[in-house]
Amino acid sequence: MDGAIMSEQSFTPDAAHQRAFRDALGRFATGVTVVTTRTAEGAVAITANSFAALSLEPPLVMWAPGRFSRRFAAFAEAEHFAIHILAADQLPLAQHFAANGYDFTGPDITEGLGNVPLLSGCLARFECARHAVYPGGDHAIVVGEVLRVCTAPGAGLSFFSGGYGRIEAP
Repeated sequence: MDGAIMSEQSFTPDAAHQRAFRDALGRFATGVTVVTTRTAEGAVAITANSFAALSLEPPLVMWAPGRFSRRFAAFAEAEHFAIHILAADQLPLAQHFAANGYDFTGPDITEGLGNVPLLSGCLARFECARHAVYPGGDHAIVVGEVLRVCTAPGAGLSFFSGGYGRIEAP
């Protein structure tokens, strides 16, 4: 540290401190993903930053859709889905699918395993089959078995303290 004196705040994460708890969680920098799936009604996407690697053997990843989302059921029940790790120049894509998860009018969308929509230009893409879904409070923890991976070089899109940024490759 550069000699700055840090002021710490301590609190119990209860109803009275819900905003402070959310802000504290936001101090963990994450990448930004778009998760896609297909339902009987059509393609669905959602922007999420609750993604993590879980296991190398078997190859498992996890993410956590919020129960408050109108798109929750589509992802909690999905047999197949794809998680797209966004590149730094894909902020408009993240914002698009955060606002509208049913509009796939953009260019370069193909279909993957399970007829799941695949987005192009991402740093990594994980095509998954549902392995398990667990309760996680106001979210569900969706575990996917990774069936196919696609990667590309570049800088990543990040999310930190309520704002978007860029993560450069070392």
